[in-house]
Amino acid sequence: MIKIQFFAHLREKVGQDQLMLDFKKISVKDLLEVLANSYQLQTDTFMVAVNEEYADIEDVILEGDTVALIPPVSGG
Repeated sequence: MIKIQFFAHLREKVGQDQLMLDFKKISVKDLLEVLANSYQLQTDTFMVAVNEEYADIEDVILEGDTVALIPPVSGG
């Protein structure tokens, strides 16, 4: 299982703060396609971190990893 954590408006769009997905191995790119198709997420609007490290589109996520989807943050 891979744990996916959602923050801010992504949490609202998905309807929960985390998901457990049954993958042993998946690329960041393929995971984003799954999430875009399942939850109509615009995957170009947030950053992806795997195990608390920012990930590239080509990186591979393994069973037991934690993925965080981090939307842009603004402050003032």
